[in-house]
Amino acid sequence: MFKSLRITTCLLLVMAAPLACAAAATDGAVAVVEKLHAALLNTMKDGTTLGYKGRVERLTPVIKECFNFNTIARAVTGPHWKALAADKRAQFIATFEQLSVATYAENFSSYEGESFETVAQEEARGATLVKAVIITSDGKRVSLNYVVTKSAEQWGIVNVIAQGVSDLALKRTEYDAVISAQGIDTLIAKLDAKVASYAASGK
Repeated sequence: MFKSLRITTCLLLVMAAPLACAAAATDGAVAVVEKLHAALLNTMKDGTTLGYKGRVERLTPVIKECFNFNTIARAVTGPHWKALAADKRAQFIATFEQLSVATYAENFSSYEGESFETVAQEEARGATLVKAVIITSDGKRVSLNYVVTKSAEQWGIVNVIAQGVSDLALKRTEYDAVISAQGIDTLIAKLDAKVASYAASGK
């Protein structure tokens, strides 16, 4: 079942100006967001039939394509990133990707008449801000604002703030505390355990 109250834990927000004529430079940013939304909507519609494992399999390639996990990993680990060996960086990125997919698969599990709408975009501090909403079956509009950047000719989401709550900021605070106190291996183990808990639910 779609969990509107938990959406703030799995998406990213920035306020954007009303969308007029989309400039060619930002068309790619909007396309990435709308590709993610289309995949989520289709997965929700087939969610019960697919089950958790099927939703993970369907969403994995789309989420890996739509998000820039290298940039996100550097941001959420903050000053600790520079001290991490190459193998630990790769391990963390892989685990974080799995957690992101698992979170979407868990929260977007069935369809109850929801729809997505892209409503605005603007350029800000070297990134494109794409403002969107998810409209629930009872007409409630939940804001989802995406920060999208271009790297190596490919657009990727690097932050989403849902209903005013930045997922990137929340994770950076949480992860910094764990790494500072217990190290990167403990953080990776905690993220692996969270993925395992979603898989165990089997919904």
